[in-house]
Amino acid sequence: MAKITDKIAALPQDANFFSLEFFPPKTQIGFSNLQDRLQRMAQTLRPLFVNVTWGAGGCTSSRSLELAEICQRQLGLTTCLHLTCTNMKRKVVDEALREAKIMGVRNILALRGDPPREEEYRLDPEHGKEEEEVNENNEQFVWATDLVRYIRYKYGDFFCIGVAAYPEGHSDESHPREQSYENDLPYLIGKVRAGANFLVTQFFFDVHAYIRFEKMLRVHDSGVFRDIPIIPGLLPIQNYQILKRTTKLAHCRIPPGLLETLDQVRADDEVVKRNGIDALCEIIREIQAVKSNGPRGFHFYTLNLEKVVGLILEESSLIPPEPPAVDEPDSAIDDTPAIIEGIDGTAQKILNGIPKIRKFSDLPSSRRPSMTSNHLTASHRSSSPGPPTLNPTTNPTINTPSREATWDDFPNGRFGDARSPAFGTPVSYSPYSLPCTPAQARSLWGEPTSRAAITTLFTNHLSGQAPTQLPWSDDSSPSLSPETALIRDHLITLTTTRNWWTIASQPAVDGLPSTDPTHGWGPAKGFVFQKPFVEFFCPYADWTRRLRPYLQSSAISPEISWYAGTASGAFESSNESREAVHAVTWGSFLGKEIMTATMVEEVSFRQWCEEAFGRWEEWARCCREGEARGFLRRMRETVVLVNVIGHGYMVGEGERLWELLREVAVGEVGAGQANGVDGLGTPDGKTG
Repeated sequence: MAKITDKIAALPQDANFFSLEFFPPKTQIGFSNLQDRLQRMAQTLRPLFVNVTWGAGGCTSSRSLELAEICQRQLGLTTCLHLTCTNMKRKVVDEALREAKIMGVRNILALRGDPPREEEYRLDPEHGKEEEEVNENNEQFVWATDLVRYIRYKYGDFFCIGVAAYPEGHSDESHPREQSYENDLPYLIGKVRAGANFLVTQFFFDVHAYIRFEKMLRVHDSGVFRDIPIIPGLLPIQNYQILKRTTKLAHCRIPPGLLETLDQVRADDEVVKRNGIDALCEIIREIQAVKSNGPRGFHFYTLNLEKVVGLILEESSLIPPEPPAVDEPDSAIDDTPAIIEGIDGTAQKILNGIPKIRKFSDLPSSRRPSMTSNHLTASHRSSSPGPPTLNPTTNPTINTPSREATWDDFPNGRFGDARSPAFGTPVSYSPYSLPCTPAQARSLWGEPTSRAAITTLFTNHLSGQAPTQLPWSDDSSPSLSPETALIRDHLITLTTTRNWWTIASQPAVDGLPSTDPTHGWGPAKGFVFQKPFVEFFCPYADWTRRLRPYLQSSAISPEISWYAGTASGAFESSNESREAVHAVTWGSFLGKEIMTATMVEEVSFRQWCEEAFGRWEEWARCCREGEARGFLRRMRETVVLVNVIGHGYMVGEGERLWELLREVAVGEVGAGQANGVDGLGTPDGKTG
């Protein structure tokens, strides 16, 4: 049950060390696969410690604690549990700290978390329920300093406490002042004086900004930073789109030279990764060249992926020697015996026979998609041939990663492989998250009070007018992709004719070169393929009386597959097994296996339903007017999210999906064919 600061102090003064950060996967199979990945990384990389993230407001509390227990007790890794305090009840904080102590986790990263939602939305006092929730959630905690002080008050020196630092300054809507570390300093000083033992920084790519920041802290007049461990945070570059989005949300600057280099190869994830590895290795070298007060550490935000971080560590010579039979201080392995109690069957499966100290509820983890409105970009294309069967004798080297280390190596977004630990990679850890702030949301989308107003927003977006993004977008590209432009008329027809609001889609592609300027992706000298699909919100009445009967008809059903879900969690699909996986984007590349880049299947669709409907609620809470707020909440309860995949993609077949949907949208086909209650049942998900 080692403390991080004790482990650092035990290292030679000129030593290097590193830590790795992981988030709780969204799916149970992803959780299981992460356990295998963690075991491999612990054996081959040997981090000093690992971090486990905590969702805003405690939205991942159950899974975060479960993952921390796996790391600490089953794998014997020195574990640091993240803990946020805003938007969260004190009893949740107390429970997390109590569980951490029982598990033997002695390290906490104390974070403020996302700003209190109702404070950020500036809701009117008349909304009493929401105001009561604010008071209950934030009765004691406003800043991370409050959490540090509270932990010290309750547990004395039992926990080693880390806090966040921001080399380029912290920025959020509740603090609209110019972003700078000078503005942050009083808060950082307060956190250290309250009892923090070490600092971990936000990720950065401007190494000179970090070096200035560290030097400033070391000589600060307060003296509180003179000897405290300062661990710079590094984000391995996995993908161009995710890089742009994360740096935008974190207000993190990408040096122009690096951005230009990556922009030129943005469609080829392998080349993006290679350039990113070189960039981070150079950052590490420059930081190592700066005189340190003690061992020099680096913290890696892994996004639950393995290959790139392993290569960075190998090329930077950060991996410590393999320890002898008795563990030495430079290893994260902690063999302290843990107290164990009985388990239930579910826990037995998760922990491979290692008993757990408590029974966890199977609550959903943080929900965070990676999709853009109405089109897919490289950020969604995730090479996912499927998890391999692990061979216990496999001992991969870092320079030649094994297939179990790389099968899901590309970032897994909304349309990735739900079996991957990285599926639905969170950029932040909010339970639901719009692509903008509440003030920006009101500016972009107004406060609609009718279906016609929402249809106008979607139609304008599809036509290339404002708004440039919708609540279900992941970026603010000034225009739709060239790929989406090819099916723009089809999408507008669905939107204007039936109020079917499309949020993701792609056209058919039959063997175009991977360098094609519109559809291309992946390495050169390859060929790419796509099945057409479209995802949209459909009024419940249209679904039951028109669209579902049409899709289920014997004449149409062989040509398509579909999934549908509601805000209440009701779900149904076309007549396939629950294990069916639809590859809708794939590629054939020289010297490589077939790469399945985009897939649609039940597990990922159900996960996305939770978030997609959650964004309706988030949008509603952005509205100042009660009428608009109530209308958006009614929309959330009275629409169905539908995904329809066309199986024809070869030349001459690519338009078939759009012909079928136009037929049912514009014509009388399907009307009045479903008078009973079946399938998804009523809008609230009830049947019978």
